[in-house]
Formats: sequence, structure tokens, C-alpha cells
Amino acid sequence: MAQTFDPSRLLQDLKNGKRAALARAITLVESKKADHRHLAHQLIQDLLPLTGRAIRIGITGVPGVGKSTTIDTLGSNLTHAGHRVAVLAVDPSSTRTGGSILGDKTRMARLAVDENAFIRPSPSAGTLGGVAAKTRETMLLCEAAGFDVILVETVGIGQSETTVADMVDFFLVLMLPGAGDELQGIKKGVLEIADMIAVNKAEGEGALRARSAASDYRAALHILAPKSPNWSPPVVTISGLANEGLRELWQQVLHYRDKMQATGEWNDKRSRQQVAWMWDMLQQRMMEALKTNSKTAGRLNHLEESVRAGKTSVSLAVDELAGLIGLEN
Repeated sequence: MAQTFDPSRLLQDLKNGKRAALARAITLVESKKADHRHLAHQLIQDLLPLTGRAIRIGITGVPGVGKSTTIDTLGSNLTHAGHRVAVLAVDPSSTRTGGSILGDKTRMARLAVDENAFIRPSPSAGTLGGVAAKTRETMLLCEAAGFDVILVETVGIGQSETTVADMVDFFLVLMLPGAGDELQGIKKGVLEIADMIAVNKAEGEGALRARSAASDYRAALHILAPKSPNWSPPVVTISGLANEGLRELWQQVLHYRDKMQATGEWNDKRSRQQVAWMWDMLQQRMMEALKTNSKTAGRLNHLEESVRAGKTSVSLAVDELAGLIGLEN
């Protein structure tokens, strides 16, 4: 039986903080059905006054760095302090199966059973654009439902870090201790978008190696121009497993928020992100229209094969397709 949605009822239930309503609302915005898309847009528009109050934090790191353990511990600290925490696990899904590899809530055992926490994978069916659109909308839904801390986890590979950094207030990069050769392999782009670097697994015998790695990362950051004239990304050592350094890490996040709000950068950044989101969605919509438009669908595959075979130049193919949809020069 097809699932039906009542946006006005969903909105009221979201205001009341009902978790089942939040799950249903996310299902609605993730739906690819045209009628569901219209209802989702109506819902998002109606709940806008309820959004914007949460701290949005992106968290990345290479596989094995301990993201899930750190998020589980940090999130539990925050819920115990009275916060409501939503974790959105961003996964540029397998293009073969479309399935999410980040949906297993057992990786965050404490948060999974915490009434003040909500965990949701955000599969994209293989497109980073899908990640951006659905995760942004899901963040708004979580804020409307009363969650005041949004943690967006990325697998830390490919371009997903930049995508997530462009939708959050604060971007945290987790690193492994024992930088050494690993430091040579760090992408400069990741360091440039970081608002903080935390060297994880700084417990027991790893503490000394973590401190040494932190020193190396500070040196690497020192030669890069900071994103903001009002913030120099700190480098800290933590242990998600032993719950060491996470309270200090959170204080740095709050310090960042206070400083950015005082200078006006907080709101400016969010405004820029909103406009960028509009253009991203427009580009996606135009690409969808191009592939489904009756005028172009028939020629699209032919031109693609012709370009692949070297029979038609790229510029000529683009000119023809643009002309079919009325975008002549």
C-alpha cells in the first residue's frame, strides 16, 4: 500500500518532537515521486521559521580513525548535558546496489537507544548532489523537531568532505596518531576546510604518538592561509574510546560559534550556503529535465555515442542540445 503524507499533520507532529513524524518527514523528502516532491517542498517551506537554531557540525576522517566511536561518545556527552543530538551519516552509496554502508546503528550503540538522539543514514544513490540536497533538507527537519546539535558524518573519501563542509557551521577533521608518512598523504584541501583537527586514539601508549602527530598537523596548518581572519583552526588530541578531550573539544566548538556570531560571519556563512544550495538544486533540476525532456531524450544517447566515438565534437553536441531546449547563444 502506498504511503500517504499530510504535510500539515507532519509539521504539527514535528513541532511536538515526535520521532516517528521525523522519520516519516525524512522519508517524504527522500522520495523521488513527483507528488511527494511537491509535498516535501510545501513542508520545508512551512517549517522554515522553526529552523536555524542548531549547531551544524561536519565530521570526517579516513576509515579506521574512529568516527563512529567518537560521535557516539561526544553525542552521549551532549545528551547528558541536556542537548538533543541528530546524527546524519552521509554515504555516497554504492552505485551498484544503491545501499548505504553507514546505516548500521550498532556502530553508535549508546546513541541508538538514547531518547534524546536520532540517527539517520543519508544515502545518495551514488551522487554527491543527492547527498547535498537530501542531507540539507533532513537537517532542517531535525531542527524543526527540536534537535539543537546536528552531527553530519562523512565517510571521508573522495569529494564528500567538501560537500559536507559547505552545509555545516563547523567542520571537524579526525586524524590518526603517528602522522609521519601519513602527513605526506593528507590532501591539502581537507586541511584548508577544517575548523579544527582532532587527533584521535590518544589513550594509553597512543598518547605520545598523538601529541607528536598534533605538533606535525599544527606545523602543516601554519603554512596555510586560514579560512577566516577571526579563527585559527586548533589541533587537539582526543580519545573517543576513553572519552578524553571531548569536553574540551566541545568548548572549542562553542567558542567558535560565539566568535563567528560576534563578527557576523556565522549568519553570512549560512546565507551563502543557502544561495549555493539554490543553485545546486537548480542545476540538478535542469539536468533531470534535460534527460527526460521529449525533445532531448531521443538525441541525448545518440550524441553521447557520437562524442564517444569521436564523430562529433563536444561543443557541437552541447550546442545542439542547448538549442533543443531553447538555450541558443
